[in-house]
Amino acid sequence: MRPAYSLLIALVLGLGGIAFAQESGIGGFDRDALAAREEFRLGVQAYNRSAFNEAILSFERSLSFRPGEALILDWLGRAYYRSGMEDTALRQWRSAVDSYGPSSRETLVLSSRIETVRNRRSLFSSLDDEIRYVEAGTYPGISGDVRIYRQPTTVLPLDDGSVWVVAYGSNEIVRIDVNGIVRQRQRGPLNGFDRPYDMVRGSDGRLYLSEFRGGRVSILSSQGEWQGYIGSKGRGEGMFIGPQNLTIDDAGYLYVVDYGNKRISKFDPDGAFVLSFGGRSEGFAGLLSPTGIVAREGRIYAADSLARRIYIFDSDGDYLGILISEGLHGPESLTLLDDGRILAADANRLLIIDPNSALIRELGLLGNPRVRIAGARADGNGNILAANFEGDEVSVMTPLDDMAAGLFVQIERVISDNFPRITVEVQVQDRRRRPIVGLDARNFLLTEEGRAAGEQNFLTAAFRSETSDISILLDRSPTALSMQPDLNVAIRDIQAAGSRIVSLISAGEQPLRERIEGTAPSLSALTTAARGSSSSYSLRWRFDMGLRLAATDLLNGAKKRAVVFISSGNLGELAFEQYGLSELAAYLANNGIIFYGVMLGGNPAAEEIRYLCEQTGGQVLSLYRSEGITPVLKDLNTKAVGSYILSYRTGLPTDFGRAYLPVEAEVYLMERSGRDATGYFPPIE
Repeated sequence: MRPAYSLLIALVLGLGGIAFAQESGIGGFDRDALAAREEFRLGVQAYNRSAFNEAILSFERSLSFRPGEALILDWLGRAYYRSGMEDTALRQWRSAVDSYGPSSRETLVLSSRIETVRNRRSLFSSLDDEIRYVEAGTYPGISGDVRIYRQPTTVLPLDDGSVWVVAYGSNEIVRIDVNGIVRQRQRGPLNGFDRPYDMVRGSDGRLYLSEFRGGRVSILSSQGEWQGYIGSKGRGEGMFIGPQNLTIDDAGYLYVVDYGNKRISKFDPDGAFVLSFGGRSEGFAGLLSPTGIVAREGRIYAADSLARRIYIFDSDGDYLGILISEGLHGPESLTLLDDGRILAADANRLLIIDPNSALIRELGLLGNPRVRIAGARADGNGNILAANFEGDEVSVMTPLDDMAAGLFVQIERVISDNFPRITVEVQVQDRRRRPIVGLDARNFLLTEEGRAAGEQNFLTAAFRSETSDISILLDRSPTALSMQPDLNVAIRDIQAAGSRIVSLISAGEQPLRERIEGTAPSLSALTTAARGSSSSYSLRWRFDMGLRLAATDLLNGAKKRAVVFISSGNLGELAFEQYGLSELAAYLANNGIIFYGVMLGGNPAAEEIRYLCEQTGGQVLSLYRSEGITPVLKDLNTKAVGSYILSYRTGLPTDFGRAYLPVEAEVYLMERSGRDATGYFPPIE
């Protein structure tokens, strides 16, 4: 009976196949294992409530009863990671790998996680000088006998992961999602588009589409519906012969490359003609074959495919000189990247050009037999999309390291309140912590013990949400006390942004939540609470404790979320007394919380504030800009978020709520994939 009894105890107390009980005498069992199992259960439940500090304490106690237990170490690492203590998390995970053994499935998942976290240095990194891009997949223009589109000339990525493909050969624009599925087609007004070539987005969301043979630029809504024209065919002012590439400058002016007239035409935001330039002038022979164009910091950069050069003009069309005179094969499109560098399509190559130094580096190339990259742009998922005109396809170019590392998948939370229906929150990122957006049910597979979970449903994707949460953190230094008028303006601008204000946190000697009534407090109530009393302010105010409290208030809310810190610019002597700067940055970034710093009195921001903004995708804001801070905070609703919610019906035995039930999530996107494994405890029956 002893072996049978031991098996029963192992099943009752089992933890994903790891017994938390050992036989000790006839009919006996290890009481430490019982205690370890109970603490582990409490830790898992706390973690799934986003109570990470509580989870750490429970896992540490569980580990004290069962030292070296792999699954406890794994979960303890998860809790430390979500708490921002990445070095400690890595130590726990390495110990778990040693306990799991080299050939286990758990070791494969955990080793990938360790490698990703260890190699990650910053959030939203730009195109690295050492990165090489390779083809990860295509959006083909033909599938079997079905023609999808013909001769793509450019692409325009959208916030939801899909992309507009401008199809010159089939006279249309086609919106394609990340899985290559056509979601929308637009062919223009009744007379249709006439050889569409390039497309850009204006600051108001409208789209501008050049029509090469039509000799005009179509104005489209943000959804691609035709609204009107700019220009017409001809050689006069504001007219075109073969308009090609487009760009829009910071002031909203549209620049159109007029290929047939060998010039560039400029139009104001209302579509009125302003001027043309690019012809012969003193010191300049004139454009021969103008192609790509991009506006940056008051300068216009224009490529000439025949001269194999890139020229510089000012916004009034005056010639300033040559940026690139050698090393180009046949430049076509130019696109401005977020870091100020220029992405160029050059024959079969993708180039990165630094306009400050004129240095050129090859990012990647297409080796297909038929290649002419007419246009290329970076999307929000870290790829470069290259329109191959000759090959009738759009190539998805991905960093080589990302191809090797795959996707970084994290099951962030398992909710079993409606057991046996289980809800799973899954975060999908690349190895640089950039969110992967645009996924749907086709990209996910949930499994239990290696078998597909039953009744799997894709519920929602956070990138589609238009709601966001903000927690306001208040500088309670004596300097901030003297800046009450600016504080009132900051609160007004934050409320005007339209996010839900979850909490107001005073970062005093003892950080606390200021009381605000209702879910939608009035401006008066917010400003009164934010002002506080004179006793709230102290030289011993605590930034670190206040920031942790503000961030914690956001954990179970909207996935688009931010801490907005209203500051005098300095952080005080006790700013990092308990939590270090890197630990705070990791706590925010690992939980998808953006940090914004609002500077009072026009003061400069401390370097630590700038660091937190850079590491989380936020920025330092000034009340003294003409537009204020509201427009930037409104953009929080459009931020890319790689969080997805799925559900399934479990078929595993629960042992009356005492069993640890495993779940795995696998994610596939073209040639990349990633997976994570976790578990939960069902409700006690």
